[in-house]
Amino acid sequence: MFSSDLRRAVETAELAFQGSEIPLYQDARLRQCNYGDLNGASTAEVSATRLDRIETPFPNGESYRDVVARTREFLADLMREHDGERVLVIAHSANRWAIQHLLHGKPLADVIEAPFEWQPGWEYVPDERAATIL
Repeated sequence: MFSSDLRRAVETAELAFQGSEIPLYQDARLRQCNYGDLNGASTAEVSATRLDRIETPFPNGESYRDVVARTREFLADLMREHDGERVLVIAHSANRWAIQHLLHGKPLADVIEAPFEWQPGWEYVPDERAATIL
């Protein structure tokens, strides 16, 4: 099990798997996008500029392309070290968008703008295409 090292992700993993013997590895590459000056701002405020921040970083923060780069590096390591294994990843929305972009080839703007529908989890299976982009 891998999680972002941000406290809310670690707490989710600890609560969900309390008493489990599954090891938890925290990884900074799974952190939410750094919204810089907008950290702590309302979702509406951040959402209003998302498409402008795919390539251009949030002021004093990072871009969604930066999140894709971190997530790509994480997935490459994961595929190399855990090929064929089932793993659990607890991360944030920007990482989910990056995974959908990298593993499903969906345009980043499309996944960022797609309406969010909560579900208990998402399952991704890397294929041959993933190996070429990771």
